Amino acid sequence: MGSIYPASFKDLNDDGIGDIPGITSKLDYITSLGVDIVWVCPMFDSPQIDMGYDVSNYEKVYPPYGTVEDMQTLIDEYHSRNMRIILDLVVNHTSDQHEWFKESRSSKSNPKRDWYIWRPAKYNDHGQRVPPNNWRAMFTGSAWTWDEHTQEYYLHLFASEQPDLNWESSECRKAICESAMEFWLRKGVDGFRIDCVNMYSKGDLKDAPITEPERDTQNAGLVWCNGPRMDEYLDEMNAVLSKYDAMSVGECPFTPDTDKVISYVSAANKRLNMVFQFDVVEVGSSHASKFESKPAEDWLLDVQAAVTRTQQLISGTDAWTTAFTENHDWSRSISRFGSDKPEFRVAAGKMLGLMLSTLSGTLFIYQAQELGMVNAPLLWPIEEYKDLDAANYYN
Repeated sequence: MGSIYPASFKDLNDDGIGDIPGITSKLDYITSLGVDIVWVCPMFDSPQIDMGYDVSNYEKVYPPYGTVEDMQTLIDEYHSRNMRIILDLVVNHTSDQHEWFKESRSSKSNPKRDWYIWRPAKYNDHGQRVPPNNWRAMFTGSAWTWDEHTQEYYLHLFASEQPDLNWESSECRKAICESAMEFWLRKGVDGFRIDCVNMYSKGDLKDAPITEPERDTQNAGLVWCNGPRMDEYLDEMNAVLSKYDAMSVGECPFTPDTDKVISYVSAANKRLNMVFQFDVVEVGSSHASKFESKPAEDWLLDVQAAVTRTQQLISGTDAWTTAFTENHDWSRSISRFGSDKPEFRVAAGKMLGLMLSTLSGTLFIYQAQELGMVNAPLLWPIEEYKDLDAANYYN
């Protein structure tokens, strides 16, 4: 399976931004690689705070990328080549510019108020207003932002412009299925890569364990993932996907329990076809940040153990797994696991390609990985980096 980031794949109209017609123009090339399924990263309308992972309208396309009609052409062209296309389903959160959130924050009595997660403030011993819990967001400080208009906090596990949807609301879940899923399934999309697939059920929003006493907020991924209603929510999603014989691959972070992963991808359970585990790509990163890597000599042998863990998922089970060494969130694998020096780049790329092709599971390659793409040069200024996580870390 191939993964495409629309903004940086192919710019057909020379405006400096990749577009949907550009992807369509390269389908013969993609086919020549042996790719038969393509995952297109978010192309929905968006303010682009987080490169499209902040969706303002699931039923429209980000104008610089093209139109819904362009997407229909892309879908039809894939199918004419006996290929399949899946989209990025981003439904843990929306943009704060989505009409749903605009209604939700308009008043506490709005019918869509409970489509997002709102909580009153707490107060410390000094009478100061503080967030409802100590969770640290992935891209910011606190995972809560104060809304002056309605005098409550809303939850966002990522940027403050990405408020979390409240899956506890059955009406919200129905709207997600209709607007984000069936709108595109009816147009012929063959399934979804599902963003943050295990974050929809967040439990009782309890505080995370204090692992960094010097900080007000704490890493909370193990608390907000894999909550008590996850199986129920995935069952509902699969009921929609099954109507269209559509596939699913879920992004499944913060899940060290193999039995939990198997429960998601067991064929008998009929929840997800497969998930992305991050054992391999996370090797060598510090607990605090993926941008803080330990020296390779301290962790390179850990790659073997990480590959083994993901491969063992299918040993004696009815589960399925995936194989990948890079995606849009992580550095290029040649630079990370091999060497991007000119004299070693080709050999390193072939070595990693050979390893991947021998693994069990569905193989994913990220655009230009087949060309041996390496990391951007260190001399490039930070302005060249459009990734919010990278910019925040740099700052």
